[in-house]
Amino acid sequence: MGSHAGAGDLLELVRSGRATTRGALQQATGLSRATVGQRLDRLFRAGWLREGAGGPVGSPLGGRPSITLEFDDEHAVVLAADLDTRHARAAVVSLTGEIQAEHSGTLVIEDGPEAVLDGLGRWFAELLEKAGQSADAVCGIGLAVPGPVEMDTGRVVQPPIMPGWDGYDIRGRLSRAFADHASGPPGVPVLVDNDANLMAYGEQRTGYPDCSAFALVKVSTGIGAGVVVGGSIFRGVDGGAGDIGHIRVPAGADAQCKCGSYGCLAAVASGGAVARRLSEAGVPAASGSDVRDLLVAGHPGATALAREAGRSVGDVLATVVTLLNPGVLMIAGDLAGTPFLTGVRELLYQRALPRSTAHLDVVTSRLGERAGLIGAGALVVEYLYAPERAEERLAALGV
Repeated sequence: MGSHAGAGDLLELVRSGRATTRGALQQATGLSRATVGQRLDRLFRAGWLREGAGGPVGSPLGGRPSITLEFDDEHAVVLAADLDTRHARAAVVSLTGEIQAEHSGTLVIEDGPEAVLDGLGRWFAELLEKAGQSADAVCGIGLAVPGPVEMDTGRVVQPPIMPGWDGYDIRGRLSRAFADHASGPPGVPVLVDNDANLMAYGEQRTGYPDCSAFALVKVSTGIGAGVVVGGSIFRGVDGGAGDIGHIRVPAGADAQCKCGSYGCLAAVASGGAVARRLSEAGVPAASGSDVRDLLVAGHPGATALAREAGRSVGDVLATVVTLLNPGVLMIAGDLAGTPFLTGVRELLYQRALPRSTAHLDVVTSRLGERAGLIGAGALVVEYLYAPERAEERLAALGV
């Protein structure tokens, strides 16, 4: 870091807990006391840092205790939303990931981006009121979608279960919907990512911060995986990493997938596939969430199919685990109950080398329905307060 460290770099040191006093910041950066003071003043003026309680006395000779610095999480909030095929959740989230107000309801992805994003703008306006926050306090918006996302543009690319969304300018439209409905400032930054990625990010940061290779598999209407390596989402070259629902499996040779191919894992083992098989057997089910309700009620047909689906997914996960060698494999989404998990474990441990599962924990979600929201909020905060972006924003604030 050295003597070029700017205010954004100091903020990063404080936020990560690596240096939380003026003295520690001088040591970490090699900057003079006066320069550290000037840079910190900018962060205080912006309202981004505050002084906490005195820490332990640093010097053996006594003297006054060092004052610790901490990130002030009250100067702004983030809006987050998580879209599934028929349901959505939205929330006002603090900069440290606390949910201040939340709403879930029906929003149908097939109605297209105009209608859905406008609906989210309306929800955001109501949520801010519920949380007692002004629209001016919003520093950014994070959105999780069930399809592959190109990070540079925030657009979804050929999403199998999002008809009408391919290449659509989600960022621009959601930013406008927020300005329209909540009278928010125009041009609020919007970040979009795949739902499994953001669930993985939320779960890893919250529950497994020390796990250097973390994988989450979401099994709802579709199937996707999110992978967090070294604390960052692994997206692949154009956002397609983790799209395991479209790996071919022998069991599905004659099952046609929504992507047009035959034999995809999603056509055999997703919540949508299980719902279809239940309907064929005379049990009404249209989506992953219907299957979840049946599983919660202990429906024997749904339970048997979920375990079978788990075995198909476990077979593919044996390859994923061998390739990635994760420390934690988390199963999440509508099907992620005991029957499905049992099926996954049966096949995974049978197929994978003992070495790749020796230090592997196979677990279910800790954050549940909120994982995507927490991940979307964290994505926005990490982006907006990263050193370079923080410098730009401080300059724009005129501090």
